Amino acid sequence: QVQLVESGGGLVQAGGSLRLSCAASGRTFSTYPTGWFRQAPGKEREFVAAISTIIWSGGSMSYADSVKGRFTISRDNAKNTVFLQMNSLKPEDTAVYYCAARKYGSGTWTEVEHYDYWGQGTQVTVSS
Repeated sequence: QVQLVESGGGLVQAGGSLRLSCAASGRTFSTYPTGWFRQAPGKEREFVAAISTIIWSGGSMSYADSVKGRFTISRDNAKNTVFLQMNSLKPEDTAVYYCAARKYGSGTWTEVEHYDYWGQGTQVTVSS
């Protein structure tokens, strides 16, 4: 069982930056592909970014078109942590952001149903 705990959300003005962290329990976290999703009020949860394992897929990354060039996902396996650096934030980025992990697999995964473990979410609010 893996437990995921997000942190780093908050209120920021448009154009600002935030760095989200996702701390994971479990010694095998380095073998889990991980991702970030977000959910705005009244909308479905949507894919933001994903990163593969370093061992099997070299830490490859995928991004939603809406965040490409502004967000960066990374992982520090020694700290069992995944990060989401968010720059040039826009009001439409406002949502609850969730970290997710998949038990196994190579490459990156972009669908909600691909993931086995989820964090509780952290609120990101971008004011105009």
